[in-house]
Amino acid sequence: MRGYFWEDLGIDLGTANTLVCVEGRGIVLREPSVVAVDTNTGTVLAVGAEAQRMLGRTPSSISAIRPLRDGVIADYDQTQAMLRHFIGKSSSRRFVFHRVVIGIPSGVTEVERLAVIEACRRAGATRAYVIEEPMAAAIGAGLPVAEPTGSMIVDIGGGTTEVAIISLAGIVNCRSIRIAGDEIDEAIANYIRRAYNLFIGERSAERAKIEIGSAYPLEEEMTYEVRGRDLVTGLPRGVIISSEDLRVAIQEELNAIVETVKLTLETAPPELAADIIQRGIVMAGGGALLRGIDRLISDETGIPVVVAHDPLSCVVIGTGQVMEEVHRNPQLRKVLVQASRD
Repeated sequence: MRGYFWEDLGIDLGTANTLVCVEGRGIVLREPSVVAVDTNTGTVLAVGAEAQRMLGRTPSSISAIRPLRDGVIADYDQTQAMLRHFIGKSSSRRFVFHRVVIGIPSGVTEVERLAVIEACRRAGATRAYVIEEPMAAAIGAGLPVAEPTGSMIVDIGGGTTEVAIISLAGIVNCRSIRIAGDEIDEAIANYIRRAYNLFIGERSAERAKIEIGSAYPLEEEMTYEVRGRDLVTGLPRGVIISSEDLRVAIQEELNAIVETVKLTLETAPPELAADIIQRGIVMAGGGALLRGIDRLISDETGIPVVVAHDPLSCVVIGTGQVMEEVHRNPQLRKVLVQASRD
């Protein structure tokens, strides 16, 4: 249509954060997946970083929520409103048609997949496609997914952990568990409540994880002060916790992730397993930034593990590259075709 332009967007619709990549401009948006709503009228008051600042601090008339849970849509209307805001904020022109490629967990149901596509279309996308997150993460991490060789990716996000073996632009073997960053934060909060009778919020637990969290013993252990409400007196209080405390707190979640990696390797075809031993395992997602998690997985599997250059951006970079790459490498077309049977 005259006066209109096409713009290709790649979206990593994450449980914790949403990232948007625009062709020719790179990553243009990186904001929390949070929406603040007036509970009386249903009006959206804030989206993204502004809404996140309201978490746990709102009056009864305002609700700050995360509309995605475990990598899938938990609140359809608010997800649609959030996508509309992010797509509009990322657009470089006033009158434009949007082609959108959006990453989804590999373990979603057909209903959940269609819900993402429909929400994206209702949010303003002219054409919407989905791609499985481990495939997008592998492309974004620079793995040779189209070649006849085995590549293994471990993507630890906010709501799900995706472990996949990829060859010839297809996922040969994949496992998805709904244990990731959110569950680790929750485990930290629960541990501090049990061990210190201190109630802390999810943001405080996440901050403690970022500051001193580790999956493997450190050469020099660290400490950090967390503050919350004393469960006995009801008054504000702070306690000093150590990185050793946090390892104990998240041990169960780490074991689940390691076990998923092992199970994926155990069912890998022998030739691809040989490739993985030689090439190693690549880690992506925010969970890959947890200190020592690469070393933990390497020790448990006996395979070299490396963290991607920019693990937080791998999925969105992969979604952004797909539309561009399929024109030059036709074999990659099935990455979208298989994932968007609509």
